[in-house]
Amino acid sequence: TLIKGHTVWVYAFETLIEFSEEGKKSKNPALWWVDGAGEEVKWSFEELGVLSRKVSNVLSDACGLQWGDRVILILPRIPEWWLVNVACMRTGTVLIPGTQQLTAKDILHRLQKSKAKCIITDESVAPAVDSVEAECQSLKFKLLVSEGHREGWLNFKDLLKNASSDHHCVTTKCQDPMAIYFTSGTTGSPKMTQHSHSSYGIGLTVSGRYWLDLTSSDIFWNTSDTGWAKSAWSSIFSPWIQGACVFVHKMPHFDPHIVFEVREESPATNSTILSVFVFSFPLSYTFKSLRHCVSAGEPINPDVMEEWKAQTGLDIHEGYGQTETVLICGNFKGMKIKPGSMGKPSPEYDVKIIDENSNILPPGKEGDIAIRVKPTRSPFLFTCYADDPEKTEATLRGDFYVTGDRGIMDEDGYFWFVGRADDVINSAGYRIGPFEVESALAEHPAVVESAVVSSPDPIRGEVVKAFIVLTPDYALHDPEKMMKELQDHVKKVTAPYKYPRKMEFVEQLPKTISGKIRRNELRQKEWRKD
Repeated sequence: TLIKGHTVWVYAFETLIEFSEEGKKSKNPALWWVDGAGEEVKWSFEELGVLSRKVSNVLSDACGLQWGDRVILILPRIPEWWLVNVACMRTGTVLIPGTQQLTAKDILHRLQKSKAKCIITDESVAPAVDSVEAECQSLKFKLLVSEGHREGWLNFKDLLKNASSDHHCVTTKCQDPMAIYFTSGTTGSPKMTQHSHSSYGIGLTVSGRYWLDLTSSDIFWNTSDTGWAKSAWSSIFSPWIQGACVFVHKMPHFDPHIVFEVREESPATNSTILSVFVFSFPLSYTFKSLRHCVSAGEPINPDVMEEWKAQTGLDIHEGYGQTETVLICGNFKGMKIKPGSMGKPSPEYDVKIIDENSNILPPGKEGDIAIRVKPTRSPFLFTCYADDPEKTEATLRGDFYVTGDRGIMDEDGYFWFVGRADDVINSAGYRIGPFEVESALAEHPAVVESAVVSSPDPIRGEVVKAFIVLTPDYALHDPEKMMKELQDHVKKVTAPYKYPRKMEFVEQLPKTISGKIRRNELRQKEWRKD
């Protein structure tokens, strides 16, 4: 039925929440949330089902949202984020998550581009929404997830108290849109990556069972920002499909030391590990319950993996995927781990290394990492860049979807990441398009033009570096002061995680005959320095 396009994933998910054998036999809650100050929430799968039905009625009755309507969700790590995720699946509305670091300009772009009818956020983001609302004709409903009231906003908690717990799922087919994630591009504004009910809902089954190694007795802690696709991967679908508990710490801002302190005392058995953890890891910490670690979003240096194992006795099971996919390659349970390798392809994809003519390359040859989509396209691949058929078509080459990453496959079938084929920067798991940073810099009166590229960093893998040409009016008497001023400017204009941590002031930028900036030349120069 999946192949025919008639699987109703949301019913399967509802069955998981309320009636699955895995959920029934588990003594764990479905969601275990703590705020670090003594407050906690524990919901069973049944309670999660009841509450998500109430939220579904808030969306459909109080807001009048219907199948296919788009909903932007910008919330920190609080329980309501999980309820809205499930409620959108039940109602057939299309969820568009966003990080709380988005500025008013970022939110305006997302509202206008997506034509979202509803936005759900808290008091920290509400003022930014109000400042751009007049320019967003499609926005009809604003839900505030906070105590108290704000003019022009519906109070989410008040509506939830009065909502019925009786709700019937909207009928959705497997290829119907379920979620949209904005992802960075090299030469333009962020693209809307659209996923269906099958690509995430069913596609993350392999991840939960064989990469995360989860069972109904496990407790999984994923520290991803709620605005990223990795949160859907590892904070919703993968663990709940296995009946495992999702552990959450409110942690307003990511802090590896808080993670270590909580993890040492928490009963989490499985967890996401980032390289920044290892660099910050105090030797005194021991993790009594931790038995399985995974990493994604950035390649981890083999030396880092060895140091982690020496201190904890645990391997780090690296995985590789994109906003456009589920897990493409992974070091799965029972596999020999080759430090630095992404592992082997998931059975959900036919993964190859290809050249510019779509020819499959032999082991040891560098090329583009690609997924076969002809004669049959995997249902676990994104459906399209929403409202942008040209960019969707540009991802195809011959019989393959081209990831935009370069890699090598060895004689044993293990894949090794080489780097991006384009200019997107992946810094500690955050994907940053140079266009967005360059656009922000261009708004400062001191900047004539700039070029943004990746630069090596021992902790984050790579960071944003800006090469900047200044106007004659801004003589560079104090480079440190100018750098700080421009960094603060970028943080105000766009999401703070995008600001350039490194800068170099130059007289001119390398360009092609047609006047295009040669970012590739600057990037190669940076990486040769290391």
